[in-house]
Amino acid sequence: MPNIVLFSGSSHHDLSQKVADRLGLELGKVITKKFSNQETCVEIGESVRGEDVYIVQSGCGEINDNLMELLIMINACKIASSSRVTAVIPCFPYARQDKKDKSRAPISAKLVANMLSVAGADHIITMDLHASQIQGFFDIAVDNLYAEPAVLQWIRENIPEWKNCIIVSPDAGGAKRVTSIADRLNVDFALIHKERKKANEVDRMVLVGDVKDRVAILVDDMADTCGTICHAADKLIDAGAVKVYAILTHGIFSGPAISRINSAPFEAVVVTNTIPQEEKMKACPKIQVIDISMILAEAIRRTHNGESVSYLFSHVPL
Repeated sequence: MPNIVLFSGSSHHDLSQKVADRLGLELGKVITKKFSNQETCVEIGESVRGEDVYIVQSGCGEINDNLMELLIMINACKIASSSRVTAVIPCFPYARQDKKDKSRAPISAKLVANMLSVAGADHIITMDLHASQIQGFFDIAVDNLYAEPAVLQWIRENIPEWKNCIIVSPDAGGAKRVTSIADRLNVDFALIHKERKKANEVDRMVLVGDVKDRVAILVDDMADTCGTICHAADKLIDAGAVKVYAILTHGIFSGPAISRINSAPFEAVVVTNTIPQEEKMKACPKIQVIDISMILAEAIRRTHNGESVSYLFSHVPL
């Protein structure tokens, strides 16, 4: 692939390497380090003049450091005369702060969008945005890819009784995502209505739908402290579900998440590798990972060649 350079930020080197291998490319030379006062320093180690540059950096780990590093890398490539800079952000940072849900609340996702644009990004590739309206925070092109085709493939291959399953959304916000998967599998769906007193704490939950004697599959775009999905799993078991699986695009798993999953009645908690999961898998045998590097790689290849990306919304690349 001529005139393309792929750089990896320090947030998820493993995913970047998989994407590079899939595209048959070497990762570009870049040195990221910190000065003793903790300022981020980035040195691009090869020429990017006139090149189509892709920078892979996920919103995980030290989120603020990684975001700053991404902005500096974009800017470094931009002022080194690259023809186009695309930020590949598998898990978009600050995506949950996307509206003023109370007085004086910041809309941080919009701020991040502005920062990326000002840094010099020409195009964003991301996956399963928390709210798809975030695409509208940008004035540049945004490709919001879906993990759904890979999720459907995993369900068909790994859950023998999938034809008798029911897809459950742990909150009303995810109803659209769940109905889409239920339609594609031709099964029923249910949802759980929750009320929050404050962020990261769920007050009470009400199940809408019948899960008795069925395999319940909880689907959500992200799980952070896992309070919601673990509550939901208990609720489903109480309502008569035979088994409970959870499938999540972004497994953030912060704070008490791992201990909660270990003590919850899940058969498996399935996440994609938009966020590194190696350490989490060691601490929790229930966590399984779907590799989505080929979806990102194919999106990069199609974007670079000027082809349509919409094929990826319903198919997993071979």
